[in-house]
Amino acid sequence: MRLLLPVILASTVLAAADRPVDPTYLRLHIPSVPAQDLTPTCHYRPVFTSGGIVRGVARFGEFSLDPTASCPSETLAAEEQAWVLVDGSCTLRYGDQQLPLRKNDFFYVPPATPHALSGGPCRAIVMGYKIPASVNIDPPAKPLLANIDDVSKQLVGGHPPSTLYQLLMGDTSSKRDRLAAARVLTSLFLMTITPGGTNFPHHHETEEEIYLLLEGEGDMMAGDNRLPSRPGDAYFFRLNATVGFYASTAPNAKTARILAVRSRFPFPPLRQRVQ
Repeated sequence: MRLLLPVILASTVLAAADRPVDPTYLRLHIPSVPAQDLTPTCHYRPVFTSGGIVRGVARFGEFSLDPTASCPSETLAAEEQAWVLVDGSCTLRYGDQQLPLRKNDFFYVPPATPHALSGGPCRAIVMGYKIPASVNIDPPAKPLLANIDDVSKQLVGGHPPSTLYQLLMGDTSSKRDRLAAARVLTSLFLMTITPGGTNFPHHHETEEEIYLLLEGEGDMMAGDNRLPSRPGDAYFFRLNATVGFYASTAPNAKTARILAVRSRFPFPPLRQRVQ
């Protein structure tokens, strides 16, 4: 027995050493992600996709359209999406409707709704979230669409005055967001952080979170790491991961703008039919 116990302990240590440890975050620079050509004029960069530590998020990526582009129509039975047009203009095909889009427009696409972008040039961020295919969600007659420029900046309790928030989209029970639309997505918002400011490091026990630095520079607090970041850097944070941002204190530093989104995991209980 005295000889057997050290062998068991050694085997346990080796097994633990061989077992991979999940990271607390993922980091990618979007311009460095290889683009997929969906058509000769429509391109997609898959930044984060479901798998590994990414659980409830189905996709997070960037569409780019050349002038007079045409993207293939997509209908997803088990995924809701939020879109933000970060540059340019184009046309949204939503069911049998066509709507012009301009920079800073954002909109919600419920499951089982045909949609596509055309026209251009433009760039758009798409965020997709898993919804069980058995859940029947009636799409609104008109797409839920608004523009960031029309959403007021405000302080949010528990956060310092150096950060102002534009609350863009929440779930269907939201009373504070411009669009109360989603089921798994809980909060889509834009943060404006003054040079030298911060939004304080924090974590969420039941929500995954993604940050995309649109403008300015600073350090992203990702887990135990403080990482210098530049525009185009995107971060995915798993449950309970520490996340925060410290805007640059350098002379002539620009104000930082961060597009952020949170989503529930595990999935919330959903009624079989949501009006």
